[in-house]
Amino acid sequence: MFSQKLIGVAISMAMVLPVPAALAVSVPAPYQQDFVITAYYSPQPDQCCYVMGSYEADKVMNGNGTNGADGTPVFSGMIAAPSLYAFGTVIDLPGIGMGKVSDRGGAIQVTEKGVHRLDLWAGKGEEGLSRALAFGVKRVRGTVYPVGTRQPAVAMNLDRLSAPAGILQPYVTDGVNLLSVHPKKGDTNVSVQLLQEKLRDAGYFNRSASGFYGDETANALQLFLTDFAPEEPSDELTTRAAAFLEAAASRKTAKQPVTDVISASSSADAILRAKRTLRFLGYYKGRTNGTYDEPLKQAILAFQQEKKLIGDAASPGAGRIGPLTKKKLLTLWEKQIVTFEARKLYALFQIEHVMADKKLAVETFLTDGDKNDQVRILQRFLVKQGFLAADRMSGLFGPVTHEAVLAYQLAKGIILKTTDKGAGYVGPATLSHLRTDQREDLYQTVRAEGWQAL
Repeated sequence: MFSQKLIGVAISMAMVLPVPAALAVSVPAPYQQDFVITAYYSPQPDQCCYVMGSYEADKVMNGNGTNGADGTPVFSGMIAAPSLYAFGTVIDLPGIGMGKVSDRGGAIQVTEKGVHRLDLWAGKGEEGLSRALAFGVKRVRGTVYPVGTRQPAVAMNLDRLSAPAGILQPYVTDGVNLLSVHPKKGDTNVSVQLLQEKLRDAGYFNRSASGFYGDETANALQLFLTDFAPEEPSDELTTRAAAFLEAAASRKTAKQPVTDVISASSSADAILRAKRTLRFLGYYKGRTNGTYDEPLKQAILAFQQEKKLIGDAASPGAGRIGPLTKKKLLTLWEKQIVTFEARKLYALFQIEHVMADKKLAVETFLTDGDKNDQVRILQRFLVKQGFLAADRMSGLFGPVTHEAVLAYQLAKGIILKTTDKGAGYVGPATLSHLRTDQREDLYQTVRAEGWQAL
């Protein structure tokens, strides 16, 4: 009984006596804060567009795009905040959603008195980049829920943020082609616009390029694939299908080799072109001249019989190229040309991946003072092309490398004079030319020595 009274007194005293300041615990509470907010994204390797000119360069600007600074995989609602915000802090951003601090960034600082900078993750690939660019800069007054408070659940729907495909148009990488992107049904982005434009150039799509991959685009692609690559799917653009479509689209303005009816009365030039075409297709083996002779008639006859256009040599039109024979001949010729070009494009695409895997390509912008492996790769290429002496490879972008780049730019027509913008530096146009020339150089190596040479 006595002990119980003492316990009761002790409790009562504890309730009324002040707690020493050293032992006081500050309980966190939600509070209001003014923010300046921008957005960032996760670059992907098969985009049409990069703000900094390449996948590697955009990764440097945005981070690898896989995890936040706290190790959490990227998610809808991830916020990069100054270090004064602990990881796990939840922030309610009116009109945007409820996010959580899981990332940092060198530029994410307190911008001015009373205003803090945040960066909002906007998604992956082209769609994420579209959102980030469209998001721009916003100022809001948000509610901060520190770690230890009763925090609301993270709730942010990225689909509610605008992602206009057209906003990426200024950032389309120079020289980008369909093999660089992989749009699929349901997508809305610049990659789909590129697909639709190529289908239109090839004569399989007669609508405006909306950027939406719906049934009409899939049906148009299916018609093309039926003619050139029937084993490929139409609900997504595979690399092989893209190679064929890119090659076919490039033939839009190509001159046809056979434009006239070919008979004994045809001009020597028309007969010569007909012989060359039939030789290319494997039907003609005689002399390539302008004479309408028996070997030519036999070659035409063999083609006509194979395509079931006539019965025998006595059939009307046998051995002559009339409208129907010409149409069939040109269709086969076009398919052979497209197939040859598609195979080259596909090989070049594979070479580009080898270049990336083995770090053989220049992937970032370079300027005076840079010193890294990218500079060494640039210098190695300039040496091979004869713009830089081999003993000047140092890994440092100094005056000698500057002059070598300048010489390369002038030789390639990237600049017209030494005072042009970007002269002597590796910017978007120079980076694109370097990538193309490096790829073509390795392609010739593969053709001469095989893939093992890489």
